[in-house]
Amino acid sequence: MKIRVYYEDTDAGGIVYHSNYLNFCERARSELFFKKGLSPVLKNGHFVAKKIEADYIASAKLGDELYIKTELVGMRAASFELLQTIFKDEGASLGHKKIFELKILLVYTTFDGRPQKIAQDIKELLSLLFIA
Repeated sequence: MKIRVYYEDTDAGGIVYHSNYLNFCERARSELFFKKGLSPVLKNGHFVAKKIEADYIASAKLGDELYIKTELVGMRAASFELLQTIFKDEGASLGHKKIFELKILLVYTTFDGRPQKIAQDIKELLSLLFIA
């Protein structure tokens, strides 16, 4: 997914505020569902973040174009793990530079917050949505 950094994403110095990288990754995950005409909120539940590991490698600035790649790392009975990488466009001759990496463990829960097993059809959907 491609996004641009807007003024609202930055601090007073024009640098992307640290928590906004998490927002960018969340948007990228949701967008993969929306592009297929689906919602990340499913009929029997939804996914919640259980564990996040973030690596801030370099800064993004106001006006930068960013690209978010989302990969499925693993799947268990009630959870799955993704690796999301944010790249900054460095121009035609320089390509893309990795600036942020996120490992996130998402748990499938009922709407009252209880973990539940991911149905096989949802596992298949997740495998299709996220680059394996």
